[in-house]
Amino acid sequence: MFGDVVKPSIKVGSRSWYTVPLSIIAHTVLIAAIVIIPLMAADVLPTPPSMMAFVATPPPPPPPPPPPPPPQQIAAPKPVMDVNPAAAPVEAPREIKAETGIESGVKGVVGGVEGGVVGGVSGGIVGGLAEAPPPPPPPPAAPVRVGGNIKQPTKVKDVKPVYPAIAQSARVQGVVIIEATIGPNGAVQEAKVLRSIPLLDAAALDAVRQWQFTPTLLNGVPVPVIMTVTVNFTLQ
Repeated sequence: MFGDVVKPSIKVGSRSWYTVPLSIIAHTVLIAAIVIIPLMAADVLPTPPSMMAFVATPPPPPPPPPPPPPPQQIAAPKPVMDVNPAAAPVEAPREIKAETGIESGVKGVVGGVEGGVVGGVSGGIVGGLAEAPPPPPPPPAAPVRVGGNIKQPTKVKDVKPVYPAIAQSARVQGVVIIEATIGPNGAVQEAKVLRSIPLLDAAALDAVRQWQFTPTLLNGVPVPVIMTVTVNFTLQ
């Protein structure tokens, strides 16, 4: 019996000696996996809502105050219009009666105007309407230059120039060219020197202003013309 205690002939279980250590290692790895894997997957887990979500939002700002009412406009008084008895009516009368002249009791006046105002008008003309003034005369026609259909007028009065004594002493001679404006009646209205000889210009202008020409007609109407004339001074 002592020998059975020291060296038992009956063995508990039939497993090998390394079964227990492997079981312990396997449980340790399993527990570690259960604990570590949730910690490593912390970024994948949904983020819990912030606590600020439970904070109440601030109230909206108060509405702006209403604008002040516009100032009341004082109605302007209506203008009082003077009623002229002679003015034309604004509205048509309901009934129009024929005028006989008996109702007013006013008889016509000799020399009056038909349709005039009873009693006359202040500042009116005695005897009716005055005749309209005659129209103003037409403005004078502008002078036209000789050439084309405008023929040069014929000189009917010639005046010789007076040779100045100082020009004769200086033995000055030559031709003075003058532009003359001939009026509708043929008289020289204006003259000016185009080609000058100082000692002879005045004598030439005095002679040309005394010349007379035939009137120049344009469409049967006498018109002023502009033409060029020459005055020749020659020593004898």
